[in-house]
Amino acid sequence: MKNSLFGTDGVRGVANVYPMTVDFAMALAMAAAKEVCLTKKRVAIAKDTRVSGDMLEAAMIAGFTSQGVDVLQMGVLPTPALTVLTPKLGVDMAVMITASHNPYHDNGIKLISADGDKFSDKVTSRLEKAVVKGNFEYDRDRIGRVVLYPEAIDEYLTTVLRAVKRPNLFKGLKIVVDCANGCFSKIMPSVFQKLGADVVALSCEPNGLNINKDCGSQHIENMCATVREKSADLGIAADGDGDRIIVCDEKGGKIDGDQILAFLGQYFKTTGELGSNTVVATIVSNPGLDRFLASKGISCVRSAVGERYVIEEMEKTGSTFGGEESGHMVASDYSKTGDCLVTALLFVQALVNTNKNMSDIFPLFQPMPRLRVDSVFGDNAKMIKAFDKPEFQDAIKDGENLLGNEGKVLVRKSGTEPKIQVWVWSDNLALAEKVNEVISGALEEAAGYVSRKKSS
Repeated sequence: MKNSLFGTDGVRGVANVYPMTVDFAMALAMAAAKEVCLTKKRVAIAKDTRVSGDMLEAAMIAGFTSQGVDVLQMGVLPTPALTVLTPKLGVDMAVMITASHNPYHDNGIKLISADGDKFSDKVTSRLEKAVVKGNFEYDRDRIGRVVLYPEAIDEYLTTVLRAVKRPNLFKGLKIVVDCANGCFSKIMPSVFQKLGADVVALSCEPNGLNINKDCGSQHIENMCATVREKSADLGIAADGDGDRIIVCDEKGGKIDGDQILAFLGQYFKTTGELGSNTVVATIVSNPGLDRFLASKGISCVRSAVGERYVIEEMEKTGSTFGGEESGHMVASDYSKTGDCLVTALLFVQALVNTNKNMSDIFPLFQPMPRLRVDSVFGDNAKMIKAFDKPEFQDAIKDGENLLGNEGKVLVRKSGTEPKIQVWVWSDNLALAEKVNEVISGALEEAAGYVSRKKSS
């Protein structure tokens, strides 16, 4: 059976609409109990602050306990906290109920292995088959129990604060923190205050309906304006489940994710913490990042788009730092996945060491100009058919040959909607326009009419 429900980050959808229903959540828990929870018969469950989290959590608890699996109920907890704690909990697996940066009416289920990593496609495919098949057994003498785990946040912070080299490190700094009305709302402001910072907290009052609403990493306008208004040194924004970070300088200017990768990659090299002297970025990061890191004697290795693939490449190369331009940053000495708080602590610590204003530091490098054209199709079948046509594949090679050593071409199918993206980076904008037209024009000929949208 095709692994149709699970994406690179679990199952996601609208709450109370399949697959984000009570029935599916319960069946998935029973399937996981049958297929994964085979030794310890114990699982941990956490959630973000959206209103449907209680419903899906209750359904999964019922599913697990009906199959004789005990549940550690972790409560509201950031995704990175759950992944770093899971290996220490003596569980077969963990579940994070979250839709990350999506609005409140969405939700999702992330499945985490006993060692804190995301499940492989092979395991999730097996679980999907078990859910479809059903056929679960019930035993009156085999019913699991639920145990509350209120110490989760304190245990997470013990691990996180290893990143800070000395107390009161941030004394004298004013920092605006936007927690997206999500998992970090009660955590991040207090951590920075304890480290000496003057904290202005935004969007730290979750009510189940306001997670990510006009705030957080996806909507940084208020954070940037507040930084300017309060004469703060910087702003930090998380998303709903805390695995993404966006930063702005003292003037309210957004710092691109590639700039964060460059800044912390350089910092880790100076502290001797950069494993294999390598930073991992994805295929959509700007080629200017490679040039900057190379000038500092640091290798830049590329992975497919998706935090999971960044982590896989880090493990393969021995790197201890990598991330995505979108704000998922993984510092594996301190966290097993993208972690807004860990990245923020490391970033501010590195900033303090420079003794400079952020606007005097960034941008660290000049990004290579980029042209991007999105060709939108009516459905996935039409998109795939056009993508696979030999004349389109030939046009990609023609474009690459035309560009030569003057830049980079990337053509990819979107993972979330029926569109093909053509990216061309080059210092020669006229050449980039020509290459993009060669490829996008060939796609239009191969597919018939498609809607084209150009961006830089």
